[in-house]
Amino acid sequence: MLGNLTFHNPTRLHFGERALDQLSAELKQVGPVVQFIYGKASIKTTGLYDQVIAILKAAGKTIVEDAGVMPNPTYEKVKEGCAIARDNKVDFLLAVGGGSVCDYAKAVASGAYCDEDPWEKYYIRGEKVDHRILPIGCVLTMVGTGSEMNGGSVITNHDVDLKVGHVFETALYPQFAILNPVWTYTLPSYQMVAGFYDIMCHILEQYLSNTDDTTSDYLAEGLMRSLIHSSQIAVKEPTNYEARSNIMWIATWALNTLIAQGKSTDWMVHMMGHAVGTFTNATHGMTLAAVSMAYYKTILAAGLPRFKRFAINVWGIDPTGKTDEAIAHEGLAALQQWMTSIGLVMNLRDLGVTPEMIPAITKATFILKGGYKVLTPEEITAILHASL
Repeated sequence: MLGNLTFHNPTRLHFGERALDQLSAELKQVGPVVQFIYGKASIKTTGLYDQVIAILKAAGKTIVEDAGVMPNPTYEKVKEGCAIARDNKVDFLLAVGGGSVCDYAKAVASGAYCDEDPWEKYYIRGEKVDHRILPIGCVLTMVGTGSEMNGGSVITNHDVDLKVGHVFETALYPQFAILNPVWTYTLPSYQMVAGFYDIMCHILEQYLSNTDDTTSDYLAEGLMRSLIHSSQIAVKEPTNYEARSNIMWIATWALNTLIAQGKSTDWMVHMMGHAVGTFTNATHGMTLAAVSMAYYKTILAAGLPRFKRFAINVWGIDPTGKTDEAIAHEGLAALQQWMTSIGLVMNLRDLGVTPEMIPAITKATFILKGGYKVLTPEEITAILHASL
């Protein structure tokens, strides 16, 4: 472990089939007016909407509904949510749904009382919140983003053709998160496996960096092995509680900053995936899957020792009599085989990308440091073409 670090995560997790029982106690700690944030019809179909409403009413809360949060939440919707919060003098935000609903809640929590344009202040300039913050709680119904236990918020602004993530300080972490794996059973297979790859990619973005012996990397390897095992079961048996509960737990720990400690991190797959999503509105995890293999092949030589370790420690590749490069390529082949086996989209064309769109996608891709190679715009363009 290199450098100096401080680890603090203030979110309380309530996990399991009876996790919702804890909502009443949590609501005793918050103000009287609650903005109930959710997506479309799914939580009404499952009955979760009625359960949450009943708990809110029993707690004596005034309920202000904020429905219709879309996958890849837009800045237009965020402005609408901020107005709802201000106009109704909301005390607390309760987000019920997947990662997009949680991300949206953080954007509203930070933007409702911002004197400037929140998009410019947070998502472009990356500044900290210096005004009133509305507290948040999450009831999670799908897994992948890890937004239930971190400060991340990804928002799409179609006016400027950008999809940008901002990582807020711990004051914007949810105060609590309620996780019942059973709520994930009804998710369509396409969305389920997209979430699985979002989890894997989160881990890889933190794992594929640095060269020192880091405890965080051993934790990451264990999380990846568990995900690979449980995902293969869940694809065949979507209501297997053991598998789905393990995956839900992995997703949270993959991105609550634990395995980033003592590390630099590489988020270029996410940067390209966000840019693809800006122009296609494709499911987030699928945009990541579509560009990953071309990216990893591009950086493999620069990070060869870590790719070799990945092959051996995560995929069990036998290194006997093989060159480091051969071992590393076998590891990538194993990753690709797993991705294909669970039903991920492996190319951009299937997400609606055409060659003519690539210049705009390249322009919308933020170039970050932290990985084994800092990409040029030309390399990004080449990766996107190779991913078609």
